[in-house]
Amino acid sequence: MKYFILILLFVLACLANAAETLPVDVPDTLAERVKACTICHGAEDRHDGDSYYPRIAGKLEGYLFNQLRHFRDGRRYYQPMAILLENMSDEYLREIARYFAVLNLPYPSPESITLQPVEANLARRLVYSGDSRRNIPACSTCHGKELMGTAPFVPGLLGLPRAYITAQLGGWHSGGLIRGKVANCMADIAKQLTYEEINAIAKWLAVQPVSGEPVGELSVEMSQRCANLALENGEAR
Repeated sequence: MKYFILILLFVLACLANAAETLPVDVPDTLAERVKACTICHGAEDRHDGDSYYPRIAGKLEGYLFNQLRHFRDGRRYYQPMAILLENMSDEYLREIARYFAVLNLPYPSPESITLQPVEANLARRLVYSGDSRRNIPACSTCHGKELMGTAPFVPGLLGLPRAYITAQLGGWHSGGLIRGKVANCMADIAKQLTYEEINAIAKWLAVQPVSGEPVGELSVEMSQRCANLALENGEAR
């Protein structure tokens, strides 16, 4: 009897092992392929608001395409992204950008952050008025009056984690590798900000509810100041 039980257990173990090693029939679709993105950006690209990694669903296609190319080509540095994208063509990166751009998923709730009145006033002034003495334009000048972006390649600022906003502004300010080695207008602007201002802006943006849509185009002044955006987007060489 014991011998029979041992044989039965052995057979069951073999069957279980065989079941584990059977090939899984995974559909060859773009939706399946981009699941690698959700390892960091979250299942269905949703976050609870306290993650370092940003939301990418609903971002402008031109912006997403730019960033994918920058990671692949070393103009923006983050090794996991560079490794993931190193062998991908522009056409495939455009497909990925288009996939995420049309995703219509709920935004996370605003973060629960204690924002002092002096911080809120400082951030609101820089976001909507800038500081002409230091040649700092208002954030809304490029990112739109609703702060949801400007077509085709300036991203929205709402619905992003505070940690992410702080890291990106800090990277531009310090000239660190996180934002790449190529100078641009955002780097020039961020270098004029103090760390107090960076923290205030990041906190203020993170507590704002998401509403509105991207606007149509940059002003002539900012188009000239940020002409490198057109170069990055492949519109001029």
